[in-house]
Amino acid sequence: MTAPASTTAADSQRTALGYALLLSGTLLFALNGTIVKAILLSGVGAASLSQVRATGAFVILFLLVAILRPRALKIRRREWKLLLAYGVIGVSMTQFLYFIAIQRMPIGIALIIEFTAPIWVVLWVRFGRRQFVRPTVWLGLLLALVGLAMVAQVWRGFTLDGLGVAAAFGAALALALFYIIGEHERRGPHARDALSLTMWGMGGATLFWAIVQPWWLFSWESYSGTVSQLAGTGPELPLLGLTGWMIVMGTVIPFALAMKALAYINAAQASIIGMTEPLIASIIAWIVLAEVFTPVQMLGGVVVLAGVYLAERSR
Repeated sequence: MTAPASTTAADSQRTALGYALLLSGTLLFALNGTIVKAILLSGVGAASLSQVRATGAFVILFLLVAILRPRALKIRRREWKLLLAYGVIGVSMTQFLYFIAIQRMPIGIALIIEFTAPIWVVLWVRFGRRQFVRPTVWLGLLLALVGLAMVAQVWRGFTLDGLGVAAAFGAALALALFYIIGEHERRGPHARDALSLTMWGMGGATLFWAIVQPWWLFSWESYSGTVSQLAGTGPELPLLGLTGWMIVMGTVIPFALAMKALAYINAAQASIIGMTEPLIASIIAWIVLAEVFTPVQMLGGVVVLAGVYLAERSR
């Protein structure tokens, strides 16, 4: 028995809306990489910028949750340790290490390495939880390793910055933990909604940075300047304005769009759109920051993303 045409049309519209919402969020995330790098190149430190991003996003999300879902502000005794780990490692370390990586390497390459996170998640499922995964995960892992070798151009003596690569892989591992804890907190009888989970993740990161870098020692002067011309052209832009964009348009809005999109499409469909972020970020960085990939690196990036996609689908 076939579904009514009206039902099929409604499902198609919902799917199209989900893709549109997620693609919009992906575009903002991709653009945010260039915004962040411009701020970092002006002299602002990666730790300082990570603290500002997490704190600003937490304040906005806290207000949204307090208005829309006030009950979600309560933290149950069993979950505070996981939420703290989610914020400190999953959020703050992912952001901080990613910022270090893009400060020392092209944005697209840093994102390609960071996007290997789903592979580490699948490996954790296989060897940490001892659950079955499909054989295609090994093909995905092999493709990712080959692609990374192409991106790094290892036959030329490893052309990428060593610290930048280490930071990008660190960000990938932190992001993998972000996924693992987030999946745990989103399931079960006392599952958290995505909005409050994101808020408390940012809250844990805010607390971490407030301890590491107390606000009374914070260097506000470093945000009072302007960003010099990007790629040698264009007007100078105020750092404070770019920082505000990073918090609102580069963090809160795309997270909200991604969460809304998952009401219309599933995670497998969303992962396909997510894979476009390194490509979009690379194009933006090429135009704005004059960051250019070699053809081999471009092909390597495609191979990495194909491997990640296979590994993710193997779940």
